[in-house]
Amino acid sequence: MRKSIITVVGKDQVGIISKVCTYLAQCNVNILDISQTIVDGYFNMMMICDANNAKKEFLTLSEELEALGKSIGCIIKLQREEIFESMQRI
Repeated sequence: MRKSIITVVGKDQVGIISKVCTYLAQCNVNILDISQTIVDGYFNMMMICDANNAKKEFLTLSEELEALGKSIGCIIKLQREEIFESMQRI
């Protein structure tokens, strides 16, 4: 299984988790782990996901998540797990 990492950062507001999770469910992306915190009014979430059975290509998921983030006032990034594994080897 190839895992993907999603990060969400922005000013805290109602519905951020709901909107991101709803989008992922519609795309058949499975959330394996989720961690979120709010510090001084800023929301930060990291998700580990399995996008192997996603209905959309990785690049499309990434672009649509970025657009979703803009629509809710957050920055959303989707990255492949391999990036983080490579950084640990350097």
